Amino acid sequence: MFTVKICAQRVRGNKVTVVLGAQWGDEGKGKVVDLLATESDIICRCQGGNNAGHTVVVDGKEYDFHLLPSGIINSKAVSVIGNGVVIHLPGLLEEAEKNEKKGWKIQISMLSGVIMFDFHQAVDGLQEVQRQAQDGINIGTTKKGIGPTYSSKASRTGLRICDLLDDFKDFSTRFKNLAQQYQAMFPTLVVDVDGQLNKLKEYAERIRPMVRDGVYFMYDAINGPPKKILVEGANAALLDIDFGTYPFVTSSNCTVGGVCTGLGIPPLNIGDVYGVVKAYTTRVGIGAFPTEQLNEVGELLQTRGHEVGVTTGRKRRCGWLDLVILRYANMINGFTAFALTKLDILDVMDEIKVGVSYKLKGKKIPYFPANMDVLQKVEVEYEKLPGWKSDTSACRKWEDLPGKAQNYIRFVENHVGVPIKWVGVGKARESMIQMF
Repeated sequence: MFTVKICAQRVRGNKVTVVLGAQWGDEGKGKVVDLLATESDIICRCQGGNNAGHTVVVDGKEYDFHLLPSGIINSKAVSVIGNGVVIHLPGLLEEAEKNEKKGWKIQISMLSGVIMFDFHQAVDGLQEVQRQAQDGINIGTTKKGIGPTYSSKASRTGLRICDLLDDFKDFSTRFKNLAQQYQAMFPTLVVDVDGQLNKLKEYAERIRPMVRDGVYFMYDAINGPPKKILVEGANAALLDIDFGTYPFVTSSNCTVGGVCTGLGIPPLNIGDVYGVVKAYTTRVGIGAFPTEQLNEVGELLQTRGHEVGVTTGRKRRCGWLDLVILRYANMINGFTAFALTKLDILDVMDEIKVGVSYKLKGKKIPYFPANMDVLQKVEVEYEKLPGWKSDTSACRKWEDLPGKAQNYIRFVENHVGVPIKWVGVGKARESMIQMF
């Protein structure tokens, strides 16, 4: 007879706080990260690339970030770019040089995704043209090279930061082979191989002081002395390569699983997961959008909300808040709480609609459709709430908000089952009302 003693595993180390988008991106994640970053020691990016665009306003000054975590404004913290991020080195160096003048500290994982080369960006544009010619519709990518770079990673032909910093002769051979593969697929693609290799050799020496082994760095951070670690997700749940509105998605996992794989963090060390939600819904590019308003409501939201992409400059499509997608995003991410942003944009509305469920062929469906053709056909069931018709931009406490605005917030909480911890009523840091 053997006696087996099973002990519950003790969760050790520092917990990691995560901020993720809960819609189609552009929810204001940067503002929430900026708030939490003021008390953080380490701030990380775990996926995506320079297709992300986060805007933060501090002391009246506006900052735009694409590759660096927006929490980098806290000069006492170390900013980490994890292995799940694809890096366009010229863009990174430009952003790093501009920001290191302020004393901000940046570290790059040696395993960082795959290096994005200029030809990846060119191929991204060529693929969009090809899709339009073949199918009459494209995906609407940012043309920043994200998809082709992740494709190189998945096909094991991509080159990583550790490759660039090792044997440059071997790196050069592999770079030439990768360029030739793309040129074979796209005969019009022109690649200045020697010119790019000369630049890459220069970039290698410039980034070398920033590079660390990301796995060991994060392990020491989690298991060492008490530290506050913050992870900033790029994009959002409905753009996730697995769970989003495929194929109109990005090429990485922007849900909570991407935090573990994009930084080498054990699931047991994930702490609070905050979902960021606009008080209405927006989307950039092509794809199903059930609550979209192609009317004066959509135009009003677009104009008042200044809904233009930070990275692309494209106008965002606008519509009513959709609670079906929020419930779906919560199923995947298990949010601790929401941050509800841009409530002030609804200040002028007489009546506000909220999408609460979908119907298909006259019958209510209890799920978010995986198939985009099905999602295009759903009919949204709305609840109507009265507008508050007053300016909330000066509100700084829950008690300052109009009663009808408070009712709107509680309506969202009750229907999704997630508490709202912050309410945003403006661009600045002080415009985020903390509820608890």
